[in-house]
Amino acid sequence: MSGLADAPVTLMMSVLLVGLQACSCTGACVEVDSDTEAVANRGFKMGCISCKRRGEVMATASVAWFFKASHDDDFSHIYNFEDQIGSILDERFESRMEWRGSMSTLDLQDGSIYIHNVTFNDTGTYRCVFSRMLLYNDYTFHTVSSKTINLRVVPKMTRGWASILSEVMMYVSIVGLQLWLLVEMIYCYRKISAAGEEALRENALSKCWRRDGFSHPPSASPSPPQQHARIGVGREAVDKSTTTVTKEKAKYELPIQS
Repeated sequence: MSGLADAPVTLMMSVLLVGLQACSCTGACVEVDSDTEAVANRGFKMGCISCKRRGEVMATASVAWFFKASHDDDFSHIYNFEDQIGSILDERFESRMEWRGSMSTLDLQDGSIYIHNVTFNDTGTYRCVFSRMLLYNDYTFHTVSSKTINLRVVPKMTRGWASILSEVMMYVSIVGLQLWLLVEMIYCYRKISAAGEEALRENALSKCWRRDGFSHPPSASPSPPQQHARIGVGREAVDKSTTTVTKEKAKYELPIQS
């Protein structure tokens, strides 16, 4: 009985524990493409992610950013991040660029940067280069990977119907899944509660039957041995009652004089 009564509490505690464990897990690295449209006079984050293929291998990495404007022929080195120190190397981005990538680690996987007060002169091609050194027990292995981003600066943010529709569908899906989970939890809770109440009712009826001398529900027919036993008890009670009445009657009767 106590197990059925505690089942809803156990279910809720299990869900809470899973949620806490999920929050404490370390997220996996996923390479996502950067946005390519920035609004003038606003900030813009330029994403660049390069995931390490062997997560168990220690590594160090540095990130270098290059920029080529629409009227330039070659790339210019504009930013460098190494040993947790960022450096702006192009005066066009002086005081407007900051690091938004991996922090507090030498094993960089996110090399994103943020540009403040974007201007139309920032339109062009950007390239980020990851230089990673894999540290094995007996040797080191150097790898280089790069990503290219074509940035376009616009006066106002423009969104296509596909983007708006996908965002709406995402929120609808999230709300729908939450409602479905809520309905399932309520259904399971009511089902478990009903089972617990039914068990309590049966237990209470069983106690009442045993208190009244029944070993089975009163509506059921007793077994032949029990029936014969009850008939014998009834006859014995009737014989005792008849004998008592006869004795009392004889006590008060007067003798008949001849």
